[in-house]
Amino acid sequence: MPQPDKYTAFVIDHFSALGKITSRYMFGGWCLYCDGAVFCLIADGAVWLKGDANNIPAFEARGLKAFAPFPDKPDMTMKYFQAPPEIFEDEDAMRHWCSGAIAASTNKKKPKKKKK
Repeated sequence: MPQPDKYTAFVIDHFSALGKITSRYMFGGWCLYCDGAVFCLIADGAVWLKGDANNIPAFEARGLKAFAPFPDKPDMTMKYFQAPPEIFEDEDAMRHWCSGAIAASTNKKKPKKKKK
């Protein structure tokens, strides 16, 4: 498995105030985990934070785009959104946006009811 590049190592270090940050190389990019919960992707030189019903409206209100893993299929997106640039300049902003992404990863979904 490859070692994180300098940018990924910087992001891991920057997010270390959130908890134990670990990484895993997947599909040409990096998944970041905080205390075991995946909350961030690093791909194409950008940071993408996990979204759910609670924080997606904030990403959309800021005009932050969803991650499209396939350039030839721009309509095929994942629930990861561009991180706002202030997360690298303001620790409160970093905690706010990343906490929402961590919560998106750890929120329990209602189990589907079994058919009788």
